[in-house]
Amino acid sequence: MANLKNTQHDSISKIRKLRKEEISVDRLIEGIKKSDKASLAKAITLVESANPEHLEKAEELIGKSLSIASRSVRIGITGVPGVGKSSFIEVLGKTLTDMGKKVAVLAVDPTSALSKGSILGDKTRMEELSKDPNAFIRPSPSGKSLGGVARKTRESIILCEASGYDVILVETVGVGQSEIAVHSMVDFFLLLKLSGAGDELQGIKRGIMEMADAIAINKADGNNIERAKLAQVEFSRALHLYPPKENGWVPKVLLCSAIENKGITELWEVIQNFCKSMKDNGYFETNRRLQNKNWFLQTVDEQIRSYFHQQKSFITAEEEMLKAIDSNQISPYHAARKLLDQFKNQLK
Repeated sequence: MANLKNTQHDSISKIRKLRKEEISVDRLIEGIKKSDKASLAKAITLVESANPEHLEKAEELIGKSLSIASRSVRIGITGVPGVGKSSFIEVLGKTLTDMGKKVAVLAVDPTSALSKGSILGDKTRMEELSKDPNAFIRPSPSGKSLGGVARKTRESIILCEASGYDVILVETVGVGQSEIAVHSMVDFFLLLKLSGAGDELQGIKRGIMEMADAIAINKADGNNIERAKLAQVEFSRALHLYPPKENGWVPKVLLCSAIENKGITELWEVIQNFCKSMKDNGYFETNRRLQNKNWFLQTVDEQIRSYFHQQKSFITAEEEMLKAIDSNQISPYHAARKLLDQFKNQLK
């Protein structure tokens, strides 16, 4: 028993020692170039870190990764909870790896309000794909980021591309504004829908329909096939009511079944046709450049917020304003203006 305790203590000590070891960006880059999954996982952990000491190394890591990043297809996949996103992604991922593709799945996990940890655990939900040597699955807690999109998803995409992954699948939580955030970082945006579940009317919302490059009616199997075909017709009609997309693409509506592995290959063909069409008309590169500009602007906003919240005087003033708001001494708008004016004067 004593020997077991000593062994456990030694193991814990080794783990703590490894955690405290100096992070080597060059070592991580070498591992990423060799498609080492452990190095890729460590690199993503580094860029996701909220520790200010890791920021500089994360920036260096992303800078070096950009120079070696391969050309991938970035696909955003969204849909309401229960639509079968994880099952669909697993089947799509396995289909692509069977074709010789390397697939990375960046699944944004809902964050527990109590423990702050991930709730769903995508590696358990995509058991077969997680065992595939040509697949990499990274569940990331959504934290406080807008719409449940992980704070560093864009950086994770770059790291996966540097590690040679051909297809990057970004799964959203499927609630709130997550669709908008993911749409701003992918090449192709796929909306998964259900038939016969009251989901048809929800799907005909202008915003989400306009963003979708394709709609896949999932679970089109068994007794649900006829209802799925009816939903396909309804969504196709709805899409024709919207003005043409800026890129000239006409969104497709397809039927699929993750359970029976039907319609998955056809969907991949649609994605390939989309990418070829966008590259031919120059929109693919235009969209990537626009996304990089948005990435820059969002990063500036994030770092400004981070800078102020690291200043003790700002934190103190913010707490005072919150107390004043709570006691109805000042309006939230006026409090915000007063707080920012105070610190703008300090920056002059």
